[in-house]
Amino acid sequence: MSTAILTGQPVPGSSIEGDLRSLGFDVLVAVDAVDAERLVAQVPSDGRVALVDARFVGHVHALRLGLTDPRFPLAAIAGAVTAQPEGRATLTRALARETSAGGGTALAVDSLPDRIVTALDDDGADVRSPELGSLVAAVPADPQARNEARQAVADVDDEAVRLKSAVKARDGFFTTYFISPYSRYIARWCARRGLTPNQVTTASLITALIAAGCAATGTRAGYVAAGVLLIASFVLDCTDGQLARYSLQYSTLGAWLDATFDRAKEYAYYAGLALGAARGGDDVWALALGAMVLQTCRHVVDFSFNEANHDATANTSPTAALSDKLDSVGWTVWLRRMIVLPIGERWAMIAVLTAVTTPRITLYVLLIGCAFAATYTTAGRVLRSLTRKARRTDRAAQALADLADNGPLAGLVARVAPRFPAPVSAAAGGLLVVISAAVWGTTWPTVLGAAGYVLLSGLALARPLKGALDWLVPPFFRAAEYGTVLILAAKADVNGALPAAFGLVSAVAYHHYDTVYRIRGDAGAPPAWLVRVIGGHDGRTLLVTALAALLTASQFTLALTVLAVAVALVVLAESIRFWVSAGAPAVHDEGETA
Repeated sequence: MSTAILTGQPVPGSSIEGDLRSLGFDVLVAVDAVDAERLVAQVPSDGRVALVDARFVGHVHALRLGLTDPRFPLAAIAGAVTAQPEGRATLTRALARETSAGGGTALAVDSLPDRIVTALDDDGADVRSPELGSLVAAVPADPQARNEARQAVADVDDEAVRLKSAVKARDGFFTTYFISPYSRYIARWCARRGLTPNQVTTASLITALIAAGCAATGTRAGYVAAGVLLIASFVLDCTDGQLARYSLQYSTLGAWLDATFDRAKEYAYYAGLALGAARGGDDVWALALGAMVLQTCRHVVDFSFNEANHDATANTSPTAALSDKLDSVGWTVWLRRMIVLPIGERWAMIAVLTAVTTPRITLYVLLIGCAFAATYTTAGRVLRSLTRKARRTDRAAQALADLADNGPLAGLVARVAPRFPAPVSAAAGGLLVVISAAVWGTTWPTVLGAAGYVLLSGLALARPLKGALDWLVPPFFRAAEYGTVLILAAKADVNGALPAAFGLVSAVAYHHYDTVYRIRGDAGAPPAWLVRVIGGHDGRTLLVTALAALLTASQFTLALTVLAVAVALVVLAESIRFWVSAGAPAVHDEGETA
C-alpha cells in the first residue's frame, strides 16, 4: 500500500487529498516536521511513502509521474518527494536531519518536501525528476501565486498531455503516422478496464502466432489473413508500450516479454511463410533462415556499436556532425529512419507482400531490403568509428566481450595468444569457416576450418576490445556461426535439415538477445556456467561441423534437432529464472525502432 503524508493543513478548496487518493495513496496529515517523521516511521517498510506539501497546486498527471513510477527508488517534483522500499532508509535519514535542524516548527513558511530533496541531492542520492513539459507542479507562496498556478493548470489539458506522452518520442514513419494516432486510444481503453501491458504483449504474441499459422496454410485466403493479423499484432505491440507509459505500469517481467516477443513473433512468421510455401511445393526454408540470420546480425551491429559508445569520452566525429545536421531537416529525418527498415516499415512490407504475392517474393524483398539497410547503417557506423577520437571504457570492453559469447575453447586460446587486431581475427575466422562450409560442405576440411575459427576467435579476445572497430567482433561471430549452420543444413540436401537449422539458430539467437538485454539493464552477462554448457559460439560451430562430417544427412538433421531442443531448454530455463527474479533490470524500448 502507498501512503502520502501531507505536510501542513490543506488549503481550503484544494483537491490535493482527492488527487492523491485517486492515485492509490492513503493520505495522512502531518502538522509539522516532527509529526511527518513519526508518520513516515509508521508506514510499513514494504510500502511506498510520499511527502507532499499541502499547498501543492498542479496536474494529477504531474503527481502520477512524480510519485508512482515504479522504476525509481527516489523521485520528486516541486512540492513532493517519494521513496520506494529500497529508498526508504535514504529518505528517512534526510528527514531526520531536517527535523533536527529545523525542530518542530510549523510548515507554513517553507516546503519540507523541497528541503528533503535538497538534502538528498547533497547526499549524492539519485533522485529522479521527471520531465513535466507543460504540466504544472508548484507550491505557491501567496494567494496571487496560487490563483496564477490554478489558471495555468486550467489552461493545459492534463489528459491530452498524458496521451501524447504515452507515445515514444522517437519512432519510425509508419508507426508515427499509421499506428500511434489511434493505438494510444486503445492503450487508454485498456487502462480504464484494468488491463496490464503484459496482457497486451501476450495478446500481440498470440495474434502473431495465429498470423504465422494462417501463412502456413499456403492458401491465398490464409496469406491475406496472415497479413491483416500481422498488422494487428503490431498495433498491439505498440499499444503495450503506450499502455505502460500511460499508466506507468512498468515491470521487469514486462521488460523481458517486450524485449523478446518481437523477435519471436517475426521469426515465427518467417517459419509460417516457409511452411506455407512448402504446401505449394516451393522450398524457401533457406530464405527464411537467411532472413532471420540477416536480421539478427543487423541487431547485433546496433547493440555492439551502442554498447561500445555508451559511455565513451571525446565521442565526436565529422560523420556524427553531418548526421546531426541532417536530422535538423524535417524530410531527411523520416527518409533516414525509413531507409533502415525499422520494425514498423518492415512488418508493413511483409504483411502487404504476404497478402498479394508469394512467400518466395516476400522473403526475397525482405532480404534485399534488410541487406541494404544493414549496409547503410554499418557503413555509417564504421565511418563514425574511424573519424572520432573516443576513449572506450572498461565497461564497454567488457560488454563487447560478453556479446562475443566466446566459449571455453576460444577462452583457452585467448589466455595464451599474442595481441592481434580483434576485427581482423574475427573476420578472418568467420570467412575461414563459412568459405570452408560453402566449398567442402559436410566433410572433414570444414571441421579443420572450424578449428581455425576457434583459434582466431581466441585471438580476437586476447586483449580488451577498446579499438575503434572492435564493436564489429560480435557481429562477425554471429554471422559466422549462423551462416555455417545455414550452409551445412542446405548442403545436407535432405528434408528437415533446414527447418532443424532454423530451430537451432532461433534458440542460439534467443540466448544472444537475452545477453543484450541483461547488459543494457546493467545486470551483466548470463552466468559463465551457461556459456560453458552451451559451448559458446566457437564450440557450437565446431560441434556442428563435426556432426555434419561424422553423420549421414538424416542423422545430421536429427542431431541438429536434438541440439536445438537442448540449447533452447537450458537457455530458456535460465532466462526465465533471471527475468522473474527480484534482481532483473527494468529494460524498456525507448528509442529502439528495429
